[in-house]
Amino acid sequence: MRILLQFPEGLKQYALQHAKRLEEEGNEVFISASPTFGACDLALDEARSIKADKIVHFGHGEFHHVDFNVEYIEYKVDAPLGMLSDSLDLLKGHNTIGLVTTIQHVHQLDAIKEFYEKNGKHVLIGKPYGFAKVPGQILGCDVGSAATIDRQVDAFVYFGGGMFHPLGALLNTTKPFVVVEPFMGKVELIDRLRETYRRRSKGKIMGALNAKRFGILLTTKNGQHNEGLARVLKERIERSGLDAGILTANTFDFTSLENMREFDAFVNTACPRISVDDPVRISRPLLSANELMDLLKMKSEIAAIQKNSSR
Repeated sequence: MRILLQFPEGLKQYALQHAKRLEEEGNEVFISASPTFGACDLALDEARSIKADKIVHFGHGEFHHVDFNVEYIEYKVDAPLGMLSDSLDLLKGHNTIGLVTTIQHVHQLDAIKEFYEKNGKHVLIGKPYGFAKVPGQILGCDVGSAATIDRQVDAFVYFGGGMFHPLGALLNTTKPFVVVEPFMGKVELIDRLRETYRRRSKGKIMGALNAKRFGILLTTKNGQHNEGLARVLKERIERSGLDAGILTANTFDFTSLENMREFDAFVNTACPRISVDDPVRISRPLLSANELMDLLKMKSEIAAIQKNSSR
């Protein structure tokens, strides 16, 4: 069998050992060197180009069904739980907490839940509503396990590495949010970031107030391709008397976008985190679909005021 292996950045260091194991079983193995941002970003073009029989995708669960033979290998990581004790001071006065984590640690949720219950907390684990598959699991684009229980809890605890996943959950909830990062040995309350990103969003909208030409980003990635949304946004922009073009790529290169000087602003329809995490990588506003609609509404209101004042 001809197999293409695909790894996220943190697991690429193990690529050769997995390839050797599969070769010893009689397979012909290729290793994708491209970045991958999740199971929404399968190396389908590469697999078809080398006529692979199967993709083995490491580190993520199935995102949605694709018309190709894909084997998903989820990496379970047994992270130390000792840092949980340090979170108790930050959770004083919060009796009901919601737990969230990534696919690597969902098997540890029962032990984490037991720890907090022994320390007098009532614990809820929410169900995802989008692409995540397991209760308590969050993705960068699916924080349903947190959002569905926001009204029922006093605070949230995220257990796992990095800030990418908890930031998405934070921005879609309203309660105090504690991050327990077992690998860096950090416990932190990150509520302040809600206001930081709210101001950043407002700044992007104000920065695009005079924009007349919009580039709409449309990716070809299997789980991020939103052509219908891109078409709707283009139509909406043009109905407002402005110009728009749909820009397509697999992975957007911000240097190349900078070279597209005709556009005054960009609108993202790919991974929703691009418009949250990446605006600093480009000199012109990079809006989400919702931010675009807020902008167009604001433009319309300003135009109406100007029209009335000129009478």
